[in-house]
Amino acid sequence: MKQHTTNYKDTFIEVAEDCPAKTAEIPPLKEPKSAARLEYEMLIGNPYRYTSDDMIYEIKGKSKGVSREAFFSKGQPCLRASALTKRYGWGIHSDKDGKIAIYAVESQDYGILASDESIKHIRAMRNRGK
Repeated sequence: MKQHTTNYKDTFIEVAEDCPAKTAEIPPLKEPKSAARLEYEMLIGNPYRYTSDDMIYEIKGKSKGVSREAFFSKGQPCLRASALTKRYGWGIHSDKDGKIAIYAVESQDYGILASDESIKHIRAMRNRGK
């Protein structure tokens, strides 16, 4: 069975061009928690602990009782489609091992990563209807 991946390596996903947040926002806490809130909670205290696949599977596959193999037998949306990058003002950096961390758009670290020519740069997907 073919396995798909959402992982990037040595890549910085910059916020969407039409992201409404000029400074990073914490996704609101509500029940049930949104995917953006779950992503934020996993990443904010654990930089470079998880790959994109690890996080996406934990939030969208494991919680539904689907095996990792079955979950990734179909393509899954990558973090370019995450509300963290599209709506809430967080950039996502993937290191050489594909481990990820988030950076607030207004932070010095975001600026350093955004100007780092040694890594690949991609933008988060634009918001619909814009």
